[in-house]
Amino acid sequence: MRKIMFVGSVGVGKTTLTQRLKGLDIQYYKTQAVQFHDSIIDTPGEFLQHRRYYNALTVTAAEAEIIGLLIAANSTMQTFPQGFSSLFTQDVIGIISKIDLVDSEEQLEFARKQLLGAGVKQIFEISSTENTGIDELKTFLESE
Repeated sequence: MRKIMFVGSVGVGKTTLTQRLKGLDIQYYKTQAVQFHDSIIDTPGEFLQHRRYYNALTVTAAEAEIIGLLIAANSTMQTFPQGFSSLFTQDVIGIISKIDLVDSEEQLEFARKQLLGAGVKQIFEISSTENTGIDELKTFLESE
């Protein structure tokens, strides 16, 4: 599997997605520091939410082959600045998490527009708790 670094706000589901992709039991805990796994780098949400940590993201990204920007499907806040993916030299994909919690197509469209504005090339829509869309993401990460 290509090594991916997950970037997203606190509570968006980066750690839960990591657990799902690794076949682990889903257990919530707050990621306090960068977690390095064999093929996944799980970053704290604060790295995105506070601009002063952007340098930490770009330095950590040197270890990754691909960057995954996560946004929750039910989020109503602007998460990523326009062109955010330009911080990275790797390909950047978008991942809309928590699709099982959406009430309308408009919520999904809001998330899609944010990710496209951030500069992602491809978007995956997933639910880690329902195991929806995980196989498609895994297949993508296992492809060359």
